Amino acid sequence: MLMEKMNVAMYYKNDDVRIQEQTIPEISDDELLIKIMASGICGSDVMEWYRIKKAPLVLGHEMAGEVVKKGKNVENFTIGDRIFATHHVPCNTCRFCLNNQHTLCDTLHKTKFYPGGFSEYLRLPAINVDRGTFKLPDNISYDEATFIEPLACVVRGFRIAEIKPAQTVAILGSGMAGLLNVKLANTIGSSKIFATDINEFRLGMAKKMGADHIINAKENIKTQIKKHNNESLVDVVILSTGAMAAAKQAFEIVKPGGTILLFAPTNPGETIPLDLFDMWNKQVKIVSTYAGAGKDIIDAIDMISSKRLIVTDMITHKLLLTDAQKGFTLAAGAEESIKVILYPHKK
Repeated sequence: MLMEKMNVAMYYKNDDVRIQEQTIPEISDDELLIKIMASGICGSDVMEWYRIKKAPLVLGHEMAGEVVKKGKNVENFTIGDRIFATHHVPCNTCRFCLNNQHTLCDTLHKTKFYPGGFSEYLRLPAINVDRGTFKLPDNISYDEATFIEPLACVVRGFRIAEIKPAQTVAILGSGMAGLLNVKLANTIGSSKIFATDINEFRLGMAKKMGADHIINAKENIKTQIKKHNNESLVDVVILSTGAMAAAKQAFEIVKPGGTILLFAPTNPGETIPLDLFDMWNKQVKIVSTYAGAGKDIIDAIDMISSKRLIVTDMITHKLLLTDAQKGFTLAAGAEESIKVILYPHKK
């Protein structure tokens, strides 16, 4: 018999995350109740300007757990199944979904599970059960499963930018998302990978994750890239930070005919001067990406399961749910943390 109450980490702001008690959610005939076994803190979870507008709330979408209760109409899952679930799911019928632009779907932006991954138990609504819940292969641990959602975002970005093997790639920003971009560039066979950041710890991690050259973003990146790339710029630039300086650098280091992928968001309203003639003359393609859905998630699961892309070496901190404030402080500071995982049921 499940206890009636559970602990959640209630977010008010980055330095105010409180462990509070809530009633374990009831489920309908088409829903699942999940016991959360591991939940990662995403960079977007500590994007305070965005999160604080909706606070207080329970965050957490990089989750993995076990089915402990199922509605009588649920056929594809059973009690005891190990699962990953995505919080945002598309309708699959709108013009965006029908044109393979699922992450522009209005339904995807409105759907979510309750109350959030930083809780002991979670209710999966019927639409999430139907198209956003995936059984974990036996060889994917709960820790590894917390990388499925962020890796799916990266997979989608590579697909939208049409990044090909043997291209040169520069990843600006070496946080967790940036490092996953480094890893995927390695996996697909990029010929040369550059990674930048202003944090020496992150730069060191980028080197460990497979970057051929690391550059402190305070340096002249264009000069450094040309120095190590036969006086040439790069085929693909992935902007994996919201820093305005990095956004400006992205347009300076892409070669003629190259691609700029806007992966990370900036603060709303921020702008940079752009030489439109230069972009036109160089015939640069600029694309953006948000989230991951469907095939992106399936591809991410396959990469982790097959061990073509190793993720466990990115875990820097493992904490109890009751230490959520410490986890958020680490993730927000990002001085010596990459992947922070919270465990609601470990003692």
